[in-house]
Order: sequence, then C-alpha cells, then structure tokens
Amino acid sequence: MEWLKTLLFPVENPNVAQSMVTIMLAIGTGVFFGRLKLGKITFGVSAVMFTGLILGHFGYRINDNIFDFIRDFGLILFVYGIGLQVGPSFFSSFRDEGLKFNILAVSTVLLGGFITFILYRITSLDIENLVGIMSGAVTNTPGLGAAKNTIEELTAQFPDKTFADPTVGYAINYPLGVFGIIAVIIISKTIMKIKPDDEMKKFRLAKINLEEPLIHKKMRVTNPEYFGKSINDVIKKIGFEIIISRLKHSGEISVFSPTLDTHLQDRDVLMIVGKETEIDEFIKKVGRPSTDSFIESESDISKKNIFVTKPSAVHKKLSELDLYNTYDLKVTRVFRAGREILPRPSLELYYGDKIRIVGTNEAIEEAEKIIGNQEKKLLEPDFLSLFGGLLIGVIVGSIPLMVPGLPIPLKLGFAAGPLVVALLISRYGGISFIHSYINNGAIHFMKDFGICLFFAAVGIHAGEGFYENFIKYNGWMWLLYGSAITFIPLITMVIIGRVFMKINFLQLVGIMSGSYTDPAALSFSTNYLDNDVPIQSYAQVYPLVTIARIFTASLLILLLG
Repeated sequence: MEWLKTLLFPVENPNVAQSMVTIMLAIGTGVFFGRLKLGKITFGVSAVMFTGLILGHFGYRINDNIFDFIRDFGLILFVYGIGLQVGPSFFSSFRDEGLKFNILAVSTVLLGGFITFILYRITSLDIENLVGIMSGAVTNTPGLGAAKNTIEELTAQFPDKTFADPTVGYAINYPLGVFGIIAVIIISKTIMKIKPDDEMKKFRLAKINLEEPLIHKKMRVTNPEYFGKSINDVIKKIGFEIIISRLKHSGEISVFSPTLDTHLQDRDVLMIVGKETEIDEFIKKVGRPSTDSFIESESDISKKNIFVTKPSAVHKKLSELDLYNTYDLKVTRVFRAGREILPRPSLELYYGDKIRIVGTNEAIEEAEKIIGNQEKKLLEPDFLSLFGGLLIGVIVGSIPLMVPGLPIPLKLGFAAGPLVVALLISRYGGISFIHSYINNGAIHFMKDFGICLFFAAVGIHAGEGFYENFIKYNGWMWLLYGSAITFIPLITMVIIGRVFMKINFLQLVGIMSGSYTDPAALSFSTNYLDNDVPIQSYAQVYPLVTIARIFTASLLILLLG
C-alpha cells in the first residue's frame, strides 16, 4: 500500500498525479466546510482558500510545472463566467440608477487604494504585501490575480530584483474582509433602525415607473376620431410604444395579425401588448376595455415561443427577417437574459433569444425552419464559442498598454481581459461564431469550478510557511492594517449612500457586497434581510468594481514596487 500512501500524503516534490490529488482534497473539503452554517453565514466555495491553507501548512504541494496553469486558468474561467452572467444587466442599468451606484462603488475602491498608499508611506511594509492585505481585506480575488501577474512581469523585466508574495497578506486578511462587511451590515441596520419590509415597499414604489413588465389587454375601438385611421397613424398620434398583436372586426369570429397599414373600423377588437400604464392610456383614448373572448381563440391564430438557434436568424434585425410579409406572422415580445423587450424593426436578435410570435400554425412551422427553435441545442455546451471567447479574452488581457512613467507596459491581465471581453460579448450578443448565450447551470459551474481551482492553488501555495510568515511579519499588525482598508471605506459608503444619496438600504447592502466582490456577504444579506433585492445592485456594480480593483492593485505595484 506504499503507492496509496505516496499518492494521498504530502511529499516535498509531488508529480502531476499527486498534485491533482492535493487539489481535489482542497476543493472537496473546502466545499464541504463551505456548506456548514455559522449562524446565518455560509462561506461557500471561498472556504476552499482556507482548506488549501491548512493543507499547504501540513506539507501538501503542487507541482511547479502545473501550478501557474491551474491558478490562472481558474481565474480566467471565473471572471469570464461573471462577465457573461451580469453583462446584460450591467449595461442596461446605466439608464436608471446604475451610474449613481457605480460612482459610489468605484469611489469606495479608490478610497481603499488611497488608504493602502497612506499605509505604505507610514509603515515599512513592501507595497506587494500591502496590496495583498488590501485584496484580502476587500475579498477581491481578481485583484490578487492581477497583482501576481504584474509581479511576474516585473520579475521578468528586472530579474535581479526580489518581490514579496502578496498571497500571504491576502490569506491573513481574507476572513477579516468577509466578517467585516457582515458586521457593518448588521451594525448599520441596527443604528439606522432599518425595517426590511418598509424598505421593500419603498423599493417597489420607486420601481413602478422604471421597468414595468409587458402585459397584454383587450380593447374595443369606439372613438370615431380613429375610425378609418391606420394603426401606424394611431400609434404615432398617441405616442406610445405598443404592439397590436391581434385584430377582430365586429360581428366576425376570424382573428388575424394586423400590419401597421391596417385601418381601424368601428367596434374592432384589438389585443395590445406593452406597458400597463401606456396600454391603459391608449385604451382610454381609442375606445374601452373589451370582454370579447373570440380574440383569444386559437382556431385561426396561435402564439408560440421560439428560440433563436440558427445562423440564418442570429444577428439579424426583425426588419430583415420580415416575418409578417414573408409568413404573415407578428413578433409581440422578445425575451433576453431575463428581460422582456418590446420588438422594434431595428431590434437585432441574439443566439438564445426567445421570441413570441402570433400567426397560423402552418406559418409558425415555416418560421421555425429559419429561426431554429432547437431548445435542446441550447442545453448542450458550445465549446467552440466558449473557448473562442476565452482566447480573445487572454489576447486582450495580454495587450501591452504603454503608460508614460511606468517601468513596464500596463496590461489588463488574465483577470480583466476575459472579463471585459465577456461583458462586450454579452452586450452585443457575440462576435461571429462566438455568442453570449450559455445556460445558467453551465455559467454557475464555470464560475464555481474556476474560483475553486484558483483558491486551491493560491491557498496551498500560501499555506507553505503561513504560520511562520504570520509570526515573522507580525500578522496581528497586518490585520490592523487590513481593518483600516476594510472598515473606513465601508462606513464612508454607508454614510454617503444612505444619508446624502438616499439609496434604499436593500440596494445599498448589495452595493456594499459588490464593492468588496464578496459573495459570502451577499448570501448573508439576502438571508438576513429576507429578500433578493441586494443581488440586483450587486450585479450592477460588480463588473466595473472588479476592473477598478484590478487596475488599482496593478498600478500600486507598478508605481511603488
């Protein structure tokens, strides 16, 4: 059984098989302990970092030939998955309160960077250690990855110069960052006497006019002012963005999908799709609500949801497909990334979009031939698209950006490059054969698998000599420095966000978690406040905050290292 002992127990110079066993031990035990509850807190996959530290402390190692690959590949998978997941909501949020939220969040990042700079000036610590402390104190893994990539670039450029490992400071302060933000959430809720139910009511009232869902209603045309007018003229005169999906003339039972050139007649019955307030106003001006049930009959006309899966429809505008003139079909809604979109002729379709069409069964079947509707295909992983996107992300992250005054070119790196590419792909639906659609299960797997690989690698590496480093570098002082970086920006954010910017506390908690890119704090807050509102604001600020933290970490090392 000597072979089994060699495989499972720590050795000084492990081979690839022994390294893989070590990684699996770190991830497996970390996921197990991450599911255990400490009150209302669960650490989730971030517990892999701590099990990696323990294994590294007791002599487990990863082969040097695969260590960098596992660490960097895990980070790339994680940030790319994040970009695809939050990309659509990230860009659309800037039309509402997203700009305000991101200004507050990025200002918090810059304040943390400024405090780190002050600590560098008043202490004797190397900037690499302080950047590690900063990344741990704000639980920001991509920032740590960017710092390590920058140090590797500097080492290659200046081989005679030695740099400290930021992972030690990161590992010491990471628990502080997790518990620190949770403590601030609890204390601020208590001091400000926040009642989650009241905050939820205020949130709903504020959202009523910002993002109303699309609905459908029936009406009868009774206003003589609009008799004989085309639908296009009526909609233009009233000024609302609505879709008339079905029309039935008075006294008839046949239902059809009208064109914009169709003229309204006395007592026509219409099925209208749009926002509720606009539909109600349209009905009030043109006629009255109708109870006619024939308009909903599917004997002559049906509705069906079709998924866009064929290249012949991907990146085509609705006007280019011209479904009405070609198949006598009308598109009434488009569903994308959890959002309902009112179809306009200029709307471009993305792979994975779900469109709702109205027409005859025969026409719908014909349309499916060019649109696709292969739902099973959406469940299968498209590795060509996935790895094509990852390749572009790595290339973008490797582009040298010449900045005057810096010793080496600045790069987005493996943390920001794939994230930026994923955001743009999700915003524009893809590039050629690379598309943005990946089903939710696959995205969650990619994110969690990637961050587990990264945590396992850096944890095991940092665990080697962790206790000695804690004693050597006076870890309690490092925790004190980390406390300043954790609490000062957080408290400042709460005061400015709540008192001066009047941000709803439920949204503010999400911004706090997003500013510290802390999924453990987000999970706690949704349980503690018993609602999912924090998730929305977390997603709105996470991408820009991640990029800001990556640049802050890299610039501090480049300017002061």
